[in-house]
Amino acid sequence: MFVTSNGEKVFVIDAHCHVWDARPSNIRNRNGQMFINTFFGAHNALTPPEDRWTAERFSYQGAERAAKDLFEDGHVDMAVMLPVYLYDFFNDGFNTTTQCGSLKDLYPERVILNGRIDPRDGGRGLDRLERDFEKWRFTGVKLYTAEWNGASRGYSMKDPFVVPYLEKCRELGIRNIHLHKGPTTYPLDYDAFDVRDVDYIATNYPDLNFIIDHCGMPRIDDFCFIAGQEPNVYGGLALIPSYIHARPKFFAKMLSDLLFWVGPDRLLFGSDYAITSPGWIIEKFMDFQFDDDTAQEAGTQLTLDVKRKILGLNAAKLYGVSVPSEFALPKAA
Repeated sequence: MFVTSNGEKVFVIDAHCHVWDARPSNIRNRNGQMFINTFFGAHNALTPPEDRWTAERFSYQGAERAAKDLFEDGHVDMAVMLPVYLYDFFNDGFNTTTQCGSLKDLYPERVILNGRIDPRDGGRGLDRLERDFEKWRFTGVKLYTAEWNGASRGYSMKDPFVVPYLEKCRELGIRNIHLHKGPTTYPLDYDAFDVRDVDYIATNYPDLNFIIDHCGMPRIDDFCFIAGQEPNVYGGLALIPSYIHARPKFFAKMLSDLLFWVGPDRLLFGSDYAITSPGWIIEKFMDFQFDDDTAQEAGTQLTLDVKRKILGLNAAKLYGVSVPSEFALPKAA
């Protein structure tokens, strides 16, 4: 949790976390090396110098190190784990459900483990989804539409082979669907991250929650107009708050647009750990305020209640987390 200078306690759910393995022994090819190099470049560009890691430290965390970074040093009460497999680039996968599950094994009450699906896997993938669900009983899954899979270099949520997977999620009671729609990472293709398939699928499945990780960045405008009309679309802010240090005006512009079009009740904080640590981001976010012009554009100032919602309360609602009364909003709000 984060405690303000006035003693106010803020419940924090980091809704976008990974435990990955990009050590040289696990890198399959040049694409894997360039992928982690791109991530490390973002780490160095966005993270304050005193919080930067070495390349070796960045390439692998392990469950115990991740727990320290998140729960001891990062102000995080609960972490939502989002697997990204990338077997085309990494021998044993980049960030698998099993890897993420190792953190849940250590802290079962503090970790929300999501599954992972790739609709291009057909019946074999559906069988794996059922087996994974029986093992972990997750209530959310991650889809990475730009991931390479053999000859395929990405897919759209409009593709017909997606439908059986969403129907299977319905059947199993999996309601939170995380879609990676963010910046291009080498060698993945820009168009495979296109956010403009979200309204199609959200309209067709109004009983599912679609959390759009990275809010379609840099296609924030497209995301804002889609989420503005689709009440079951949520903004996963991962990576966006990371700009609060290096480019605070850019961060303020993105967040003000999101608050105006989507509102404070459908935005979820995420650090995108281990691209960087949540600790310094949360500290800077709690100190951050819009100037008067930006607050007018956003339709709200960044009040403590708004920050409480973004940092944890919104994710708690989606995942059915019971938040202690000391962290709740005042009843009048």
